Amino acid sequence: MRALIPTRALVDGALQTGIAVLVDGARIIDLVPAGALPPDAVRESLPGTLVPGFIDTQVNGGGGVLFNDAPTVAGIAAIGAAHRRFGTTGFLPTLISDDLDVIRRAVAAVDAAIEAGVPGVLGIHIEGPFLNVDRKGIHSAEKIRPLDEDGMAVLTGLKRGRTLITLAPERVSPAQIESLVAAGVVVSAGHTNASYIQAKAAVAAGMRGVTHLFNAMSPLGSREPGMVGASLDSPELTCGLIVDGHHVSPATLRLALRCKPSSGFMLVTDAMPSVGSLASEFLLQGRRITVKDGACRSDDGTLAGSHLDMAAAVRNAMSMLGLDIATAVELASASPAALIGLGRTRGRIAAGFLADLVLLDDAGRVIATWIGGR
Repeated sequence: MRALIPTRALVDGALQTGIAVLVDGARIIDLVPAGALPPDAVRESLPGTLVPGFIDTQVNGGGGVLFNDAPTVAGIAAIGAAHRRFGTTGFLPTLISDDLDVIRRAVAAVDAAIEAGVPGVLGIHIEGPFLNVDRKGIHSAEKIRPLDEDGMAVLTGLKRGRTLITLAPERVSPAQIESLVAAGVVVSAGHTNASYIQAKAAVAAGMRGVTHLFNAMSPLGSREPGMVGASLDSPELTCGLIVDGHHVSPATLRLALRCKPSSGFMLVTDAMPSVGSLASEFLLQGRRITVKDGACRSDDGTLAGSHLDMAAAVRNAMSMLGLDIATAVELASASPAALIGLGRTRGRIAAGFLADLVLLDDAGRVIATWIGGR
């Protein structure tokens, strides 16, 4: 048994001192006063702030690897290793709109990665191709297609882990959403021109997520609230926020956070291969993407994912949005864990939870990361 004794630990929404986190194998077994350790505990003093590990549900790439180009166990492992440096202890490798054969290979790779015990991989996020071409963003119009029986079979093909899909609610039927949810898939709205009524119908059918709120979706209007309005008006929905200062104005995000409890939001990176890499450009389905001033853009200026890591997202949530560390970390851990159905085992420092932990310095930078206690 190990006793992790940090300077302070984020427990139950508050920073606490004088506490020891007892870890046995992959799990936290208890939290006790640092002065009352069991005699068989091996002490590990940790100068810094211990917080729950970050969970990123939108990771297109990292470490120079793009998941679309490397839908393999090795590709997933490389992406996970790159993001682990920034406190990500759980992630969904994310596939941008592509052909069904590529999606099948990606699903098979995630199954194999989980079976092989690749650290941190929790499942897959399939972002498209069942989107609205009018809100495609960087997604290729040639890849976007209707959702049919073949598509449904691919989306429900993962045997291990969690499946999150991003689709345009107005391009599918409520019955299709119900079928996906019944199969255990978490449905999220994104790259959508849905009206408020269409979005609420999708919520009634079981949709529970919103992919990168404000970006690539129908905006909030005075007479038509659109997808943004439905997102902020629906307590059932967890809204992903890209807090990098490029995708959305911090003022807009601050306003959104006033609309419903913090548990209705989560931080995502939408990270590209440049995260954890020194490369200043990469290719996305044949298009050159350049990394400049902390943003990833195509030659025509379209944002193409982000150059954001989760530790930076947490710091930005505090500096740009005015959140305290407890709330910022909640958005990076407990909220995404709850969305993908892992809220009882991940996202908190508590007895019975996995020992997925991050040690931060006073500037909010990562000192160490543990996945399952290792």
